[in-house]
Amino acid sequence: MASARALPGAIRQIAYVVRDMDAAIEEWLGHGVGPWFVLRSFRQHGATFRGRSAEPLLCLAMANSGPLQIELLAQLDDTPSSYREFLDSGREGFHHVSYWTDDFDSSLARAAEQPWQVVQQGISRSVYLDTGGATSTLVEIAELTERYRRLTDTVRDAASEWDGVSDPVRELSPPPHGVETAG
Repeated sequence: MASARALPGAIRQIAYVVRDMDAAIEEWLGHGVGPWFVLRSFRQHGATFRGRSAEPLLCLAMANSGPLQIELLAQLDDTPSSYREFLDSGREGFHHVSYWTDDFDSSLARAAEQPWQVVQQGISRSVYLDTGGATSTLVEIAELTERYRRLTDTVRDAASEWDGVSDPVRELSPPPHGVETAG
């Protein structure tokens, strides 16, 4: 069970791992969530999974519903990762919650005091933790850098201004720190 003291504030994002990105986006659009910002094909350079280098090829989409960001992730290859492990276990859907912090080092130090296992780390100073919860949901702690803040603000502001119809899927450019587009 996660200790609230070890987590930096409120949940800012709920993430889903999906097999079909376009179908997942369409489903969320049907719930009135959008517009979606999509990065179709990128490698998560410098990432590790269970202590080993792992740079999966991913497709990512983000949209907001009010202040809460919804993230969709589809893995496009068989590189070991928390996403591949999740899909290979027969699951699809809710994968992790994300907490964003201005003080990543302190947040990570508080989390390290818990009996949690680091599952995956990214170059962009983010970490996925297995807290041993009953649902097997991972917890992400991510540094809210100025660049990431601008991105999340853009996604949130677009959602608040969106008419529910026009331009529902938008290409994400430039890609977030730590990712490089493939192909």
